[in-house]
Amino acid sequence: MSETAEASVKNAAKEPAEPLFSTKNKKLLTDPLNDDNPITIQVLGICSALAITVQVKQAFVMAISVLFVMIGANLIVSWMRNLIPSRVRIIVQLVIVAALVILVDQVLKAFVYDVSKQLSVFVGLIITNCIIMGRLEAFALGNKAWPSFLDAIGNAAGYGWILIAVAVVRELFGSGKFWGIQVIPDSFYEMGYFNNGLMILPPMALITVGIIIWIQRSKNTKLIEEN
Repeated sequence: MSETAEASVKNAAKEPAEPLFSTKNKKLLTDPLNDDNPITIQVLGICSALAITVQVKQAFVMAISVLFVMIGANLIVSWMRNLIPSRVRIIVQLVIVAALVILVDQVLKAFVYDVSKQLSVFVGLIITNCIIMGRLEAFALGNKAWPSFLDAIGNAAGYGWILIAVAVVRELFGSGKFWGIQVIPDSFYEMGYFNNGLMILPPMALITVGIIIWIQRSKNTKLIEEN
C-alpha cells in the first residue's frame, strides 16, 4: 500500500463516527411529522387518506402496514444500492415493495381478517404508494442503512398520524364511535343529536385534510407558498 493510501486510511480511522441521533438524523424523524409531512406538505398518499379513514382501526392498521413496508424497503434498497443497475432500479424497487406488501397482506388476513376485508384492495395499492417509491428513489438509493431506517420511520409516522387524525374526526362525528366503540352517550341522541352522515363520505376526508393543512400553515408561516 502506498504512503498516500495509508495516510488516507489512518485519517479515516481518526475521524469520529457520526452520532446515531445527530441533528441531521433527528431531522429525518421530526421533519416529516410537520414541516415536510408527506400528505399535507408533499401531497402524497392522498388516496388512502380519502378511502380508509372512515374508522380509526382501519387507519391504524394501514399506518402500521406502511411503516413495516417502508422500513423493510428502505433498508433493503439501501443495502443493495451499489448493486442495483440504474436502468432497472424502479423495477427492483417495485419487486421489493411488492414482496413486502404481499407478506403484510397475508399477515393481516391471518390475524385481523375483518380489517383486511374492509381495507380491500388498498393494502395491495401500497405497492404503488407515492410516499414509499419516492423515499426509495430520493433517499434510500443514496444513503446508508441507518439514515434510511430513520427516514422510513419519520415518513411513515408523518403519514400515519394524518390518517389517524382524519379517521378520529370522521368516525367520531360520522358514527359517534371510536375504534368501533360508542363514545357519544345515548343521552345526546335523546336530546336530538344526530350523527353527521356526510363525515363518512370521501369528500369530508379531503376537507378534514384541508383543515389540517390550514392549521399547519397558520402555526408555521414558512410553509405558506409565495404567490
